[in-house]
Amino acid sequence: MIATKARFRHARRLERLVGYRLPDQAFHGATLEAVSSRLDYEHLDHTLHDQMIRFIHSFLKCRCKDTPMCGCPERKFGREILELRENGLDHRQIAGYLLEEYGIDLYPADLLSYLEDSVHVLEAIRDISCLKNRANLAASAAEHISLLER
Repeated sequence: MIATKARFRHARRLERLVGYRLPDQAFHGATLEAVSSRLDYEHLDHTLHDQMIRFIHSFLKCRCKDTPMCGCPERKFGREILELRENGLDHRQIAGYLLEEYGIDLYPADLLSYLEDSVHVLEAIRDISCLKNRANLAASAAEHISLLER
């Protein structure tokens, strides 16, 4: 999954504020736990503070009992990437957006691979939907494919 490749650019600064070693992976359990409960936001510079607030608002808000370890943050992150692509951004622009908006580093090649894999999954959904006479689902998958491939 693409979330395992997402890294916080300023992980060491976050680590110093938390007071213990954190992995640089943005969606690692220890990082999610620190960001959601242990981080002293008043000691962050303005840019990093805003990025962390946007990260929490975009990916950590859910009503699951096990939040943030429920899997919702990773799914929301993947959905965000797909939506950015469907809105016309290419893989390089998506990488730039994630860095600016959330402080997340992600290689454009990893994004491109994720987008290609997503198209293959959607193609399988479309084909199976056609076989099962689920025309609405097949049409929806075909629409998403065309948006991702443009």
